[in-house]
Amino acid sequence: MHSGLSAARLRETIKTFLTPGPRMIDEIECMASVLLAILFAHLVGAKMVAWAAFTAFVLMRGHVSQTLVRAVMRTVGTALGAGLALLVVPYAARSLPIASLSAAIVGAIGLYGMLTAKRAYAWLLFGLTFEMVLLDKLEHPLLDTFVFAQTRLLEVVAGTMACLTVSLLTTLTARRRWPSQSPAPAVGVGWHSDAARHALQAGVALALLPLLHAVFGIPELPQAGVTIMAVMIVPIAVLGRSGLRPVTRRLYHRLIGCLCGSGLAAATLLIADGRASILIAGTCLGVLIGRHIENGGPRISYVGLQFTLAVLVTLIPDAYSDAAIHPALLRLQSIFIGMALIVPVLVAWHLLAPDRTAAKLE
Repeated sequence: MHSGLSAARLRETIKTFLTPGPRMIDEIECMASVLLAILFAHLVGAKMVAWAAFTAFVLMRGHVSQTLVRAVMRTVGTALGAGLALLVVPYAARSLPIASLSAAIVGAIGLYGMLTAKRAYAWLLFGLTFEMVLLDKLEHPLLDTFVFAQTRLLEVVAGTMACLTVSLLTTLTARRRWPSQSPAPAVGVGWHSDAARHALQAGVALALLPLLHAVFGIPELPQAGVTIMAVMIVPIAVLGRSGLRPVTRRLYHRLIGCLCGSGLAAATLLIADGRASILIAGTCLGVLIGRHIENGGPRISYVGLQFTLAVLVTLIPDAYSDAAIHPALLRLQSIFIGMALIVPVLVAWHLLAPDRTAAKLE
């Protein structure tokens, strides 16, 4: 019965993948948006083209008005995070304790805002951008902090403009026939002690990244910082006295998505042998598959998002002439480091909780 159910679900998935409708339009929108973001990122001289492509992917919503709201929040959050980084990172990069402390504080504030604020997405990007600039600077101490902050903003702008362009075109055309459902309005929840504790746990994990780099010299740690914050984004209603169980489930989904996306990306890299056309074709296929999984329902949506992320960071080099598997493996390695780092922090926090009898694995 289980195998029959799985076969039926697989047939239904394939059928919906090939059936015209709102879901197919959304997936095509994402693919077109990613391709346009790659073009825009190269035109404006962005350094991390994959981040521009991922921006274009995650911003896409069914109507241009919904996409615009999300784009404004991402741009504002990125600008504020980059601005704070310009003030703090030059000092933090010269002192390991300050680097760890600033990573913890800003990351925790950004995550707490993501969990509780009405403009949650802006808070998330505020924290993420600061972490990326800080960890980039620690890895490349001789480069100008302003350049780091500027390129993070350029990447977001490139992805945002690409996404808005595609969203506007489809809103005026295909979306008139296949409109999408409107999301529920965002609301803030005010002070929430469980969310504060959860954000502080993320801050502790983020504080360990500068130390990890200082001791082991691990490259591409910005992706680890992004991973730590991303896997801690769970509904505050399920936190209870411990967020270990929902975060572990999210980590499991991230692991599945990254491994599957990495498999497709690695196969594409081997087949491409440096040819940009095949890399781009593999990117398109990966985006379509990842978004289709993401649209399959809330239980598997995060798997699809991580599938796409793995494809993008692997198949979109900063320059196609320099396409190679080694940089992609380093980026994926840092994703897994972030995943491995947050679990001990959550477990230790749980075991050391003042009221251990009440601290159930909810």
